[in-house]
Amino acid sequence: MRGKTIITYLPDGNPKGIKICEMPTSIVKGILIPRNKLNEVSKHIDLSKVGIYFLLSEKEDLDVPYVYIGEGEDLIKRIKQHDIQSQEYWNFAIAFISDKENINKAHVKFLENHCYHEAKNYGRCLLKNSVIPTKSSLTDQERDFVLDFFDELRILLGNLGHPLFEAHPEMEETELFYCTGKDAKGVGTLTEEGFIVYNASTANLLESPSAGSWLINMREKLVREGFLEEKDDKLIFSKSVEFNSPSAAAGVVLARRANGWTEWKTKEGKTLDELKRQENKEK
Repeated sequence: MRGKTIITYLPDGNPKGIKICEMPTSIVKGILIPRNKLNEVSKHIDLSKVGIYFLLSEKEDLDVPYVYIGEGEDLIKRIKQHDIQSQEYWNFAIAFISDKENINKAHVKFLENHCYHEAKNYGRCLLKNSVIPTKSSLTDQERDFVLDFFDELRILLGNLGHPLFEAHPEMEETELFYCTGKDAKGVGTLTEEGFIVYNASTANLLESPSAGSWLINMREKLVREGFLEEKDDKLIFSKSVEFNSPSAAAGVVLARRANGWTEWKTKEGKTLDELKRQENKEK
């Protein structure tokens, strides 16, 4: 893939505030809006137009945010309706519009449906949509235009810290680390964003008394959302899961507090700390 230039503008100078993101040669513009800034964004950009939006939760130790995908003919009005409904799960919205205003209701309905299914396929978020968005009928030319829009949206969304439409690295292409315990055998790898535990890894079923409520809650969430399934007195990862840290990943696998930098090891017994932190200190 060729390099990309992305321009991010902070209208109030706050890196945690509103962000307007675009590529110089693209018609697609992405706008990240913290929930408490919904009444301020119109001072900086007109969002009373057709587009698609994502409502997202903050990332925790489990790097799988809650996401709602929607569309609207007046984006800011539609997003504010969600705010009025007092839904607790989301902390900010990311809206996407066309600079040339050349997308219409049928385009964004198709795009909403496509994003929903792509998000399901990649499994990097927990969707809050209660129904599958309706897919509009487009000509071949319109469909290709919308899919080009999606390709650029995907890049901007990742640049804003939410790579919902990016595949996890394949096991065959990564440096693998192992975390083992009584009934646990985790297989994973370090990434730019955290640590992935791969599908079919196993975890201890019962938490140790010192596990702590944060770890118990995270494991319960993984079971509730279908990422962990109980079988033969252990838990099995039904999907690959990315955590914000090696320690969170090791804690889930071992069902106890754990230092992931020393628990995750290569087949030769070298720890993650030895290979990734100690070697960097020596360079």
